[in-house]
Amino acid sequence: MPSTPPEASPAPAAVPPAGGDAVTELLRAWGAGDVQASESLVRLVYAELRRQAALALRREGEGHTLQPTALVHEAWLRLGDQDAARWESRTQFFAIAAQMMRRVLLDHARTRHALKRGGGAVQVSLSGAGGAEAGALARLAVLDPQKARLVDLRYFAGLSIPEAAAVLGVSTATVGREWAVARMWLRRELEP
Repeated sequence: MPSTPPEASPAPAAVPPAGGDAVTELLRAWGAGDVQASESLVRLVYAELRRQAALALRREGEGHTLQPTALVHEAWLRLGDQDAARWESRTQFFAIAAQMMRRVLLDHARTRHALKRGGGAVQVSLSGAGGAEAGALARLAVLDPQKARLVDLRYFAGLSIPEAAAVLGVSTATVGREWAVARMWLRRELEP
């Protein structure tokens, strides 16, 4: 992948429309080592990645110093490090991109917290870095990793129930039930 994504400019005429099939084909070509495919891919997915970044930052609340463009660029760099990834679909790609954005936000929070406390010598736990939400999600991951992954896909990646079911390899009915239970559990954990 290129080292940085392009700015949000119109895609050249040679780039196919941003449909799932075009993205999937480019992902597979990129996985096979086609550098040109990665250039075309970034043009197709940049607007959606920026939308996901803006959504993630809105959930972070006021006072966040990252901007959507910076979050996309940081996540893109991490996606470029996914050499062993087997890109299977557009949905899988956006789910992994959302995870990368979440990790960037957590790392950013850890760094800010460490700077407030006198430098990088302080080790910060996941629950301390991301507030109550991150702590609750970390506890859910210990209790039920599948439900925590589902929360990542639905909340952070913005995937629909059918899209999350495809990524997890389970039925939509299972995802619906798991999502309802995960939401109730998180709501209970986050009550004051």
